[in-house]
Amino acid sequence: MTTAKLFYFYIVRCADDSLYSGITTDLKRRVGEHNSKKLGAKYTRSKQPVTLIYKEKFSSKSAAMKREWEVKQMTKSEKELLIAL
Repeated sequence: MTTAKLFYFYIVRCADDSLYSGITTDLKRRVGEHNSKKLGAKYTRSKQPVTLIYKEKFSSKSAAMKREWEVKQMTKSEKELLIAL
């Protein structure tokens, strides 16, 4: 019996108070990569450290990607409201 892979949509807050979002199967690893000079996203490399502030769990990559797209259409103030819930 195999365990279904979970996907996470996440938001991190960067040191400059900006927000970055993405999807991953391993939150701890990905946040560590964002705080790495070599493995993080280009956007987060110059804005370290980043802190995980929001996450949602999905059973499929496509669902996580859809949610990422939805949130990326939001303004920063709308994202801050989402995070505050």
